[in-house]
Amino acid sequence: MIPPWLTDTFEILIAIFLVILNGFFVAAEFALVKVRLSQIEKLVVDRRPFAKTAKWLAERLDASLSACQLGITMASLALGWVGEPAFAHLITPVLEGVGVTSEAMVHGIAFVIAFSTITALHLVIGEQAPKIFAIRRPEMMILWCAAPLKFFYYVLYPFLAVLNLTTAFLLRLVGLTGATEHETPHTEDEIRALLADAHLHGHLTRSEHRLLNAVFEFDDMICRRVMVPRGEVDFFDIDTPFAECLEQAKLTKHTRYPLCDGSLDKVLGVIHLKDLLGIASEANGIDLRKFIRPARKVPESMPISRVLRHFQATHQLLAFVVDEYGTTIGIVTLENVLEKIVGPVEDEFDAEEPNVVEESPGRYIVMGSTLVEEVERALGIELGDEDMDTVAGVLMARAQRMPVVGDKIRLTGAVAEILEVQDDRATKIQFTLESAEEASASTSGDAANQSAPSQ
Repeated sequence: MIPPWLTDTFEILIAIFLVILNGFFVAAEFALVKVRLSQIEKLVVDRRPFAKTAKWLAERLDASLSACQLGITMASLALGWVGEPAFAHLITPVLEGVGVTSEAMVHGIAFVIAFSTITALHLVIGEQAPKIFAIRRPEMMILWCAAPLKFFYYVLYPFLAVLNLTTAFLLRLVGLTGATEHETPHTEDEIRALLADAHLHGHLTRSEHRLLNAVFEFDDMICRRVMVPRGEVDFFDIDTPFAECLEQAKLTKHTRYPLCDGSLDKVLGVIHLKDLLGIASEANGIDLRKFIRPARKVPESMPISRVLRHFQATHQLLAFVVDEYGTTIGIVTLENVLEKIVGPVEDEFDAEEPNVVEESPGRYIVMGSTLVEEVERALGIELGDEDMDTVAGVLMARAQRMPVVGDKIRLTGAVAEILEVQDDRATKIQFTLESAEEASASTSGDAANQSAPSQ
């Protein structure tokens, strides 16, 4: 005859084992869902124990998850069958010892205490703790769970096959077909969010985060948005004496110069200063056509990723940008392209001003050629949806006329005042950010006055 206390103890141990078993299957399930196949492949390369088993399970994700669910269900049902009576038998003598003699009351109190205890153990040890651990350490957990889960998978394979077939049939009824992939590809926005999170937690430095973000924007950027505008291009005129061309090169300090017949509308080619080394500045009768290199042209809408490949293929690091009418509207160089990835690249001869300079709190000086996105990021404002690339273009579209020094144009969250104008284009603008109260007080009536020059 087995003593009752030994039976109760054995049932308690079985209940604790079932709680732990439930936690094992929960941890395995969340580890399978959380870990990426690329992480498991790295574990295989590193020859971690049970890594190949983990990969085997991950490649059969549907069946592996079915095994986890079956294990969770079996453990939970068995726990409910064994656990509550075991704890009730353990608690009943204690209640009788404190004077509770009513059989109905004893069974009621024992049931409530046993049910609450089993539920708490099941939630904490059998669910929450293994789930959170698997989410935070999926690689470690999948290695721990791989071998027992694969054994369980083989033992109950016939039953799992029936369950998977039934599940697939039900899913087809609602229009879902095909096997589940271990992980779906991330979209660009999701990758950006992952990068931001990695930077926030210190896994990426600020420069790494900025560089990777710039790579995503690289293929979306078109040639027109990075070129040197036509009005800022320094070129050699074929009719200009050689000595004057050299003086121009000394002043502007560029490496390459377009050779034109009067203007950029008649481009003859490109002159590289290396070809002019050793020629005396006072030499007469030098014909620059002897040093000419072919003029490469690209459309304004060409993505700069293709422009980069164009430079690599032609070995010419300067190209002329042409619009839809065949007019040369600027030039693009390798430096212009690479700056969109690595940021400003200036040599010892560059004397460019920063695009955005904070003059005082809430007040910024912005170059007119600055891209709209750069200004919006730096100032934290929205410049509108005008189809313009530069801030000067946005202000011209808002004013609906040619800019004049002193113009004040109200934008959403800021007031822009034009400080300098060259060749009918605003080259320097002062932005004054409005406070929230000022911004909300702005009315649509301001638009009627925004194009009038300040006196």
